[in-house]
Amino acid sequence: MATSYQSFLDAAQERMDKSVDLFAHDIRGIRTGRANVGLIENIRVDYYGSPTPISQVGNISVLEARVLFVKPFDPSTAPAIEKAITSADVGLSAMAEGGGVRVTVPHLSEDQRNKMVLRLKAMSEDAKVAMRNIRRDFIKDVETAEKDKDSDVNLTEDDVKSAKSDIQDLLKKHESKLEEMLKDKSVEILEN
Repeated sequence: MATSYQSFLDAAQERMDKSVDLFAHDIRGIRTGRANVGLIENIRVDYYGSPTPISQVGNISVLEARVLFVKPFDPSTAPAIEKAITSADVGLSAMAEGGGVRVTVPHLSEDQRNKMVLRLKAMSEDAKVAMRNIRRDFIKDVETAEKDKDSDVNLTEDDVKSAKSDIQDLLKKHESKLEEMLKDKSVEILEN
């Protein structure tokens, strides 16, 4: 049975899903000491005067545990890709070779790993704050819909209470997804 506030709940769910997806996308670029395409795919290359992500100017592959290789679609862009990776200040070394760019991922010290985990936790907290703001906005919208008698959606006091409970459950569900991703990525970073 669809509730009278279901459209509000669906909108909140969609926005929270986007927050979780954005967090997942953002943590792909965090170094773990292992080669990962996500480390460089969004670095911008000056491609004929236009800043373009590396993933759009060539294929990125993992050669070894600590080595990536970028095979540009246009081999003449290899020096620009090398320069972009080096100047991105992400702690990777790049070297043009064989019509492409070899990218080496150095070992992380324990101190660097701990800093990465702290950064990861801060990113997680930012995502949680964003979702709590979504909850706040949703509750405000539901309360406004209850007071506005000319609205298309007629909500009762019980509907508002149920909506608040449902949005809290939705928030808890999404926060637990974030916690799981945080835990998995932290373990990956702290591994030697």
